[in-house]
Amino acid sequence: MIRRLPILLALAAIFMIATVGSVSAASADSMTDKVIQASGSGNVIGTPDRAQVTFSVQTENADVKVAQADNAARMTKVIDALVAAGIPRDALKTTGYNIYTVYEDYSSGILNPKVKAYRVTNTLTVTLHDVSRTGEVIDIAVANGVNQADSIQFMLSDAQSLALRSEALKKAVANARADAEAVAGAMGVNITGTGNVNIYQGYMPVAYSNYQADSAMGAKSAVATPIQSGDITVTAQVSVTYTYN
Repeated sequence: MIRRLPILLALAAIFMIATVGSVSAASADSMTDKVIQASGSGNVIGTPDRAQVTFSVQTENADVKVAQADNAARMTKVIDALVAAGIPRDALKTTGYNIYTVYEDYSSGILNPKVKAYRVTNTLTVTLHDVSRTGEVIDIAVANGVNQADSIQFMLSDAQSLALRSEALKKAVANARADAEAVAGAMGVNITGTGNVNIYQGYMPVAYSNYQADSAMGAKSAVATPIQSGDITVTAQVSVTYTYN
């Protein structure tokens, strides 16, 4: 009997610990019932400080090699002009190159169409850290051979995106807290703390703008191309769990 006593005491201790644990868990579970879940969003308006202009040189000839050579010469002239104007060469990126076969009408038969010409399209994207030069870049490109306009993208730099998102998150949290306080006041209770907080990706858009280029004779327009970037709204969303008593 004496030998069994330590074993009985150990079993009793384990039982007491298990009992205390279950009581604490129940208390914790009961506390989680007294929560208010609120969501909030925050919007901050920023001015784009990055721009990407995309345009193309398109050539056409019955001889594909001639079309390619003509295209290469014209695009080289465009790139050289942009670099001469102070645009860094690493800000220029070829984003598309296509050779398209142009057929005549199908009078000779659908299964054996006659090739009319070959159309070569070389697309260039220019990234600008100075948004105010967007119109100037378009004019330079058109004057030196660009004959197909695509689009302009206005964006935020990483540094500005981070700063605006932080501000938007602060507004989102404040809005969530205001909603929780309103609910708590209506219930006649007091908020005592916060529990889980979820941060959602939010929205940092890119503003797109289409434009038209007039380079019928490759002549530079007498009037500079006006480009307005507009504003970009950065949105952040949070979901917060508040405890109350």
